[in-house]
Amino acid sequence: MLDEEKPREKALRYGIESLSDAELLAILLRCGYKGVSVLQLSHHVLEKAGSFLYLYQMDMKRMTEIKGISKIKAMELQACFEISKRVAEQTFFDSFHIHDPKTISNYLNKKIGYKKQEHFVLLMLNTKNQLIKEKTLFVGSLNTSVVHAREVYQCAIENSSAKIMVAHNHPSGECIPSEQDILVTNSLQQVGELIGIPLLDHIIVGGNQYFSFKEKQLMK
Repeated sequence: MLDEEKPREKALRYGIESLSDAELLAILLRCGYKGVSVLQLSHHVLEKAGSFLYLYQMDMKRMTEIKGISKIKAMELQACFEISKRVAEQTFFDSFHIHDPKTISNYLNKKIGYKKQEHFVLLMLNTKNQLIKEKTLFVGSLNTSVVHAREVYQCAIENSSAKIMVAHNHPSGECIPSEQDILVTNSLQQVGELIGIPLLDHIIVGGNQYFSFKEKQLMK
């Protein structure tokens, strides 16, 4: 391979943004294996995954099933994805104000919209509707026996929240609320009214779609 065709040399000469997806991945992978260059390996990995999104969703076991991806390489890729996610979250926190359900749903779809299990997320806000902290409280099927209002509001109080929103994903991509979703929302809203930390909304995301209880007037 000529120097000008090598990803590192190309990045140094033209800038990192000039690299293709495969070239970026090749820099992270660093080397291939016998008879296969690192660029060939990166193309193979992307073909197996389909895209960076699906590569990001792969766990360690699935990554290492791809020939040429050791546990160390898989861990380094996961570390890179985690850093990117945290940078995006910090940027989001620093600038984000709750204005409408669509704004928050765009963020939530990127974070949990494509998860294969349901994730229940608590969004804690200050008096100006700024997001001060986010926490995933539960993973698994959503129901009133799993989602306790006590745990939700204990977390909100510990973080000096003035208001809260909750959200969860539907792995099917169908965002219509279930009976359990409605029961959980009603329970949280009632407790919030009693203790003075109102529930502003419950948003369901999945498949780049969303459902807002507030927007659909299913909350007081």
